[in-house]
Amino acid sequence: MAGDGAGPARSFAIILIVHLAVLVLWQVAVDAFHVPKFILPSPLATVQTLGTASYAWGSNTLVTAIEILGGFALGAFVGITLAVIFSWAPLVSMVLLPLFVTLNMIPKVALGPLLIVWFSYGIVPNILIAFSICFFPILLTTARGLREVEPDLLDLVKSLRGSRWTLFRKIQLPGSLPYVFSGMKVGAILAVAGAIVGEFIASERGLGYLMIQVQSSLDTPAMVMAVVLLTLLGVALYGLVLALERMFVVGDARQT
Repeated sequence: MAGDGAGPARSFAIILIVHLAVLVLWQVAVDAFHVPKFILPSPLATVQTLGTASYAWGSNTLVTAIEILGGFALGAFVGITLAVIFSWAPLVSMVLLPLFVTLNMIPKVALGPLLIVWFSYGIVPNILIAFSICFFPILLTTARGLREVEPDLLDLVKSLRGSRWTLFRKIQLPGSLPYVFSGMKVGAILAVAGAIVGEFIASERGLGYLMIQVQSSLDTPAMVMAVVLLTLLGVALYGLVLALERMFVVGDARQT
């Protein structure tokens, strides 16, 4: 039993060491070559910006976190629900899936001004932009997982006169979970990008809004700190998806 936890612990230790080594190398390189702060601040100079009260790091980070999580949760719910509907009603899939493919081709930056006109400034337009970016991969991978069911299992359930709900609950859903979580991992990454796209276009709060504000004064340490916080939010969401995947999917069935 002790050996089972040694692998993940060792992997985590290696990841941590690599990240710490990058930070140390970054600090040493900036100090050794006397790189100006406005070009590339050191890790210490970057962290020091957290003490600047005017940047309101806490509230801005919270706003961006809500946008990311809201867009991702909405994308996961809509994507998985549509995939289930498509698996149960092939005609609906034939009609709607090409439409979703076309809509997904719309540049999300172009949607920003329209969403602002419809919903005004605030968190809601940014959640919708994050949703519009992240839901399509979840839809496609989940739909694929629901289709890839062993024919022998289907024949077995049908021979036992199992209902469609039994087929879905006992065969399709468990078999599709690796694909669902694979799509959710991609969606978690895209949700971060979507929220920041919305804040860059027009926003009054959030880390993206803060980056635009400090850009005019060449406060590069604050910009880098915002990027670091965004990265941590993305890592946290990705880690949450990984944790859920470990809970519901056996190791051999997980998608990379």
